[in-house]
Amino acid sequence: MKRVCVFCGSNSGANPAYAEVAAQLGRLLAGRDMTLVYGGGNVGLMGVVADAALAAGGRVIGVIPESMLKWEVGHPNLTELQVVASMHERKAAMAEQADAFIALPGGIGTLEELFEVWTWGQLGLHSKPLGFLDVAGYFERLHAFLDHMAGEGFVKARHREMAAVHHDPATLLALLETYQPPATIRVIDRETA
Repeated sequence: MKRVCVFCGSNSGANPAYAEVAAQLGRLLAGRDMTLVYGGGNVGLMGVVADAALAAGGRVIGVIPESMLKWEVGHPNLTELQVVASMHERKAAMAEQADAFIALPGGIGTLEELFEVWTWGQLGLHSKPLGFLDVAGYFERLHAFLDHMAGEGFVKARHREMAAVHHDPATLLALLETYQPPATIRVIDRETA
């Protein structure tokens, strides 16, 4: 695991703990000689995690759609800033370059990005680990709902277990490093050709 993609908010959120843990994660990745891959912004938790990794001597690759550069949210000091044409290209480029995925607190876009790579893993399109860095219980209600989905038969237990969850960045990284993808990738109940 050499490159970790972090999905997170373009805002810092209401709780100062979100930024504190984002900075901790950035420093941890740099200290372990892991490259941070992220959305390329210099605002919110995106800017915090990137700045912390850079300040600790880490390598940071940002991927940003050209339209967002016009909003002046592109980070000017990254190791590498890749400018792409669309959000679809952004997600594909980040996923291709990453060995693992972590979601910090964020909004709809953060969830959409992690759920998309989770779906790809569920379908067997990749076997990369993913996890939620659950700062101050931010994701607790979401995980209760995911458990409900599994209990109601819409998410198989083996797919539910694909996502690691922890509040400590170092522990979450350890969980990702020991990840084993499900042996069975079938997502529907009937046999297919």
